[in-house]
Order: sequence, then structure tokens, then C-alpha cells
Amino acid sequence: MAEIGIVGAGFIGLASAGWLMRDGHRVTLFDASGVAQGASFGNAGTFAPYGCIPVNNPSVFRDLPRFLLSNESPFRLRWSYLPHLLPWLARFMVNSTQRRYEASAGALAALLAQAQAGYAPLLEEPALAKYVRPRECLYLYSSGASFEASRASLSLRERLGVSFDVLSAAQVRELEPALAPIFERGVLFSDSWHFSDPQAFLQTLYELLAARGATLERKNVTSIEPSAQGVTLTTDDGMPRRFDHIVVATGARSAKFAAQCGDRVPLDTERGYHVRYGGATQLISRPCGWAERGFYMTPMDDGIRVAGTVELGGFTELRNRSLLDLLTFSSKRALPALQQPDSSWLGFRPTLPDGVPVLGRASASERVIYAFGHQHLGLTLAGVSGRIVADLVARRAPPLDLARYAATRF
Repeated sequence: MAEIGIVGAGFIGLASAGWLMRDGHRVTLFDASGVAQGASFGNAGTFAPYGCIPVNNPSVFRDLPRFLLSNESPFRLRWSYLPHLLPWLARFMVNSTQRRYEASAGALAALLAQAQAGYAPLLEEPALAKYVRPRECLYLYSSGASFEASRASLSLRERLGVSFDVLSAAQVRELEPALAPIFERGVLFSDSWHFSDPQAFLQTLYELLAARGATLERKNVTSIEPSAQGVTLTTDDGMPRRFDHIVVATGARSAKFAAQCGDRVPLDTERGYHVRYGGATQLISRPCGWAERGFYMTPMDDGIRVAGTVELGGFTELRNRSLLDLLTFSSKRALPALQQPDSSWLGFRPTLPDGVPVLGRASASERVIYAFGHQHLGLTLAGVSGRIVADLVARRAPPLDLARYAATRF
């Protein structure tokens, strides 16, 4: 039995805690904001085993100028942040070539193939399984040209083992009659599902783990210092703590801990948004993503959550009103029965220039294990990431070769 410290109490941190405690380890989570208060709070709630297409792809060479200049673009850049971001952008463009894009897609597909098995032990608990809604995700295309442009990525998904059905406009309307009749094609992804309340799922998971001995310390971790005997973790109250292993699972804020452990990881921040329409849950029966507009509409217990867009701009709390307005305008165009959103949210996703998470041991010590950088797939890959963390602590062979996910690849 080992003493394990986990930095981060979101999907990845809590799933790691669950898998580690199955092996009998004692776990302490560190997160100043509490359980599921970061990106794990405000995501689209979708379990997306089809999500193997990274943002870095050859189309960015064609589309990036339009994305940067259009008021209807789901992608934005805070120009004041550009000097900081330039090295990351250069790496991103290099990783958008066809060869590297396909390599990233293959690495993601290999992880996603293990995603359901990673969740299976967690969902054996009835208190957790009750939050799962087994409805496939529907991608929507409002123009035939956009659908035709997506055929290359759909073909790549198919080659990588993703199962889906292409729907006509009539089939889309039959499946979701409340949608506006503006969608010419749809793609229905098999084996996907969604959570009715991601935060409640994680809060319940934490309570189950706490009943078995897990603890949460609401403190900021300031440093991680590995040694031959263990790993010393220090919090902002100046109190050092010694653990046998540390798991770095704090999403977009993980880079500084990797640097303290011998790895320079080009991690930056995607600012993601959502708006909520309270009481509108029954309008759609499944997550519906408007492909051209870059957002999902997901029916949850408290209403329809409209989540999406990407803004590169660091950790400032100042919200981009135009992106919230775009989500509101676009969702009401897609689903005319919507009234007005009653809440909005801004969160910070981790983003890496090759679109692939960091999973594995730190260069400075095998006692420090990385599980961060999951971009838009943190919810989906939480279970398998937790299993990998537990396998590394136990010195078991993980379910796949981790070379493609190592911090040293940069």
C-alpha cells in the first residue's frame, strides 16, 4: 500500500483516485477550488469515443485566417496574448501537417478504444451509473459543402475503428424534430453517451471514495520535489508533505509541475464557454453538435447546456461577450424553441500543439506520474487515464504503449 498525492480533483484526478484505491492505496487529493470546479464542471458532458480527430489538422492552413477574422468563428485569439503564444502556435502549425495529424489521430484512437473499459469499474456503482444517458451523439451539417469537406476526417475515423451512420435531412428531423429544418446532413456516432450532470457525477464519486478513506485538501500546490525516497509536495501554506507517488492531473495548470520534474511541456490554455437554458431538457434527446459552429447542445438534468468555442488567451477571468452571444444566437437558430439562457460559464482547458495528452512517468523520477493535457477529451479519457496511472504505480503493463504520450516527445 502506498501513499499517493493527486494534484487536481476533476475527472482525471478522481478517476485516478478510484483506480488507485482499487489497488488498496491511500489517496489525498489537492485542489483549492474543490471537486469538479474547473473544466470538469462546464464541459459538454459527452462521452466521445469518436473524438480522435485533433484540432491540429491540415485544414488550419486554409481556414485559420478566416477563423481569426470572422465574427461567426468559433475560434478566437486574444491579440494581447499573441507574444506569449507564438512558440506554441509555431509547434501547432508544424503538427498540422498531414503526417503528424494522422499520427495524433492514431494516438487518440488507441486511447479512445480503451475508454469504455476504463469507465466500467466506476459505472458498476449504481450511484454513478444513474448519471449516464445512453444516447448517441449527433453531428449536424447545415450545408452540403461542409459535409463534403468533412468526408476526409470521417474516412480517417472509419479507418481508426469509429462506427457511425450518415443521416439525410429527413432522418435528422425524424430523430430530433425540434431542430430547425436547416440541417442537410447528420452523422450519428455509435457507442457514445452523455452525463446528465457531470459535476454531480464527480461529487458522488468523491463521496464514495471519501467513505473508503480518500481525503481532499483545498489548498494550492506550489511545488513538487522528487527524491529517491519519495516526493515532497508543498502547498501555499508552506507545509511540505511526503508521498510515495504524486499524480499531476491539474489540466491546464500542469506545466509548471512538469518543469519541476524535468520536463518542458508546451502546454497552454483553451478558454471554453457554455450557456445554459434552464428547463429546456426535453427539446432534444441527445447531444447535438453543429459542426460548422463548433458547439454541442446537451440535454442535462437542469436544462440544455450549449458548450463549445475555443479562445486562446490565458487564464484571465474576463469573458468574451461575443463568444457567449455567438453560442446563444447559434443555439437558438438550431433549436428555435429555446428562450433565453439563464447562466453562462468560462473554463480553462489544457491544450497541447499535437492534440495528444501527456501520460506516463516524469523524467526526474518514476514516482511522479503525469495525466494531463486531454484537451476536449478529459471526460471521455478519464477512466483509461486513471487505469494507466494505477498500472504505473503498481508496475503493471498499461493497456497500450505509452511512448506516444510521453512528456519527452516535445
